[in-house]
Amino acid sequence: MDNNQTTVTDFILLGFLVSPKMHLVLFGLFFLLYTFTLLGNGVILGLICLDSRLHTPMYFFLSQLAIVDTSYASNTVPQMLENLLDPAKPISFAGCIMQTYLFLMFALIECLVLVMMSYDRYVAICHPLRYTLIMRWGLCIALAITSWACGSFLALVHVLLLLRLPFCGPQEINHFFCEILSVLKLACADIWLNKMVIFAACVFILVGPLCFILISYTHILNAILRIHSGEGRKKAFSTCSSHLCVVGLFFGNVIITYMTPNSRNSGEQRKILFYFTASLILP
Repeated sequence: MDNNQTTVTDFILLGFLVSPKMHLVLFGLFFLLYTFTLLGNGVILGLICLDSRLHTPMYFFLSQLAIVDTSYASNTVPQMLENLLDPAKPISFAGCIMQTYLFLMFALIECLVLVMMSYDRYVAICHPLRYTLIMRWGLCIALAITSWACGSFLALVHVLLLLRLPFCGPQEINHFFCEILSVLKLACADIWLNKMVIFAACVFILVGPLCFILISYTHILNAILRIHSGEGRKKAFSTCSSHLCVVGLFFGNVIITYMTPNSRNSGEQRKILFYFTASLILP
C-alpha cells in the first residue's frame, strides 16, 4: 500500500463509554458548564472593552486568555455535545484534522499567554516603578502576536506529520474529540517520529515555560513577603492567585497526558481532565 494513501474518509468519536441515559445527563451538565464558560469569558471581554480603566497590559493579556479559552472550548465541546445526542454520527477526516490543528494551536497559544501573564505580574510586583517603561504597549502587542504565530506554526508541524500517515481502519477514536494521540493510534504506520516530536514540543513549550513561571513566582513571593503592609500583601496575592490556579490546571493536565507513561485504566480519567481544561478554565 502507498504510505501516503488515506483510505479512511471519516471517524467515529466514541466519547464517554456510558449508558444512553447517562448521555442525556452528561449533555445537560456539560451544556450548562459550557454556557457558563462562554458567559464568563464574554463578561470579562465586555468589561475590558467598555471600561477604559482596564486598558492596561495586565487586562490586555487577560483578554487574550479569555479569547483563547473561548476558542479552545468552542473547538471541542460542541462536537462532544453533538456526539452525546447522536453517538453514531461520524466526523469527516478533514473535519477531524482541522479540529486537531485548532486544539493544538489554542493549547500552545494558551501556554505562551500564561507565560506572558506571569512576566507581567513579575514586573508589576518586583519592579513597580519601572512597570510602565518595561510593559510598553508595543511590547505587549508584539508578545501577543508572537504567541499566536508560534502556536499556529507549531500546531501546523504536528498536523503535517500526522497527514503523512496512512489511515486504513479502524475508524473509532476513543475520545470525545480528535485529540492527536487518540488519532495517531489509528494510523497504519510507525508513529515513532510523531511521538518524539510531541515529546520534544512538550519539553520546549511546556517544561521550559513552566520553569519560567515558577522562577517568576519565586521572585514575586519574595517581593510580597517584603511588603510590610498586610493589606498590600493581600492585594498582591489576589492579583496572582487566579493565574496560579489556571497554570496548575492547564500545565498539570497537559503534562499528565503527554509526558507520563500510558495507563490502561487512565482513558476515561483523561477524557474528564481534557473536558474540564477545555471548558472550565476561566481567567
